[in-house]
Amino acid sequence: MTTLIREQESEAAPPAHDSRPPRRPFRMPGATLALPAWAWLLLFFVAPVGMVIWFSFGYKPGIFGTHANDILSLDRYAEALSPTFFATFLNTFWVGVTGTTLCLLISFPVAYWMAVKAPVSRRGLLLAAIMVPFWTNFLVRTIGWQVILAPEGWLSTLLQSVGLLDGALEILYTRQAVLIGVVYNYLPLMILPLFVAFDRVGPGLREASKDLGAARFATFMQVTLPLARPGIIAGALLVYIPLMGDYITATVLGGAKGNMIGQLVASQFQTAQNWALGSAMAVVLILVILASAAAVGLLIWLIALPFRRRRHLHIGSDA
Repeated sequence: MTTLIREQESEAAPPAHDSRPPRRPFRMPGATLALPAWAWLLLFFVAPVGMVIWFSFGYKPGIFGTHANDILSLDRYAEALSPTFFATFLNTFWVGVTGTTLCLLISFPVAYWMAVKAPVSRRGLLLAAIMVPFWTNFLVRTIGWQVILAPEGWLSTLLQSVGLLDGALEILYTRQAVLIGVVYNYLPLMILPLFVAFDRVGPGLREASKDLGAARFATFMQVTLPLARPGIIAGALLVYIPLMGDYITATVLGGAKGNMIGQLVASQFQTAQNWALGSAMAVVLILVILASAAAVGLLIWLIALPFRRRRHLHIGSDA
């Protein structure tokens, strides 16, 4: 009996203390998961942009050469900002800002209705109706608008038949035609982020605001709109950045009157074979996009600053 008790005590006794430090399991750094994305960005974004910047300091060596960088200068930037090309930059900026604004104004009620008012069972069908045309080739969609806006097209014939026009529709190969094309082509990129932003607000917050005595307009301005602001910013960037560099829409619908800087960059690389000047134009376009986006962001921050201060003061007074 005593032997049995001793055996049980020896089994229940804790093991002898090991003086060696415990071996930690090997863990990879968290940033390792982002290495494929960083490699992709470095290889297919940073390196090409760096080459474009490098070419912009060079020149075109003769008739048959494309670029040379044995003599570095800023002369290509002076050419890119000359009055001949500066007018095209202004036209591109006008189309970019106006097109982004129109996309926002059109997409806002559509996305709000889809996320708030439309039945949940039909939202998938509505999203598909928006995305299916977007899956069509970009050039095919733009050529479709060329057919619609042609003076002998069905739209011109319809407007003349109902008496809204006395002659043929003269909008093709103008800046207005380019604006119609870019709004149509980039509209889904604005609708989807807005839909996600409005959908995340949820009906519970709106109902809580109404229960606290806020009217529908006050609920929209003080609850729905501030919470949907990230979606608005994301949609504006998704539309504005590619729209500024678009040259297919301007080539197909704009002609000489609807020139955009993307056309000039493409023509310098493909037709004139002046890679240095085309690179300088591309760098100027990138800087214009970054500067305008930063200016708009600063303006939004300044506009929202008094509201944030008022909210902090209200919270402090309640406390």
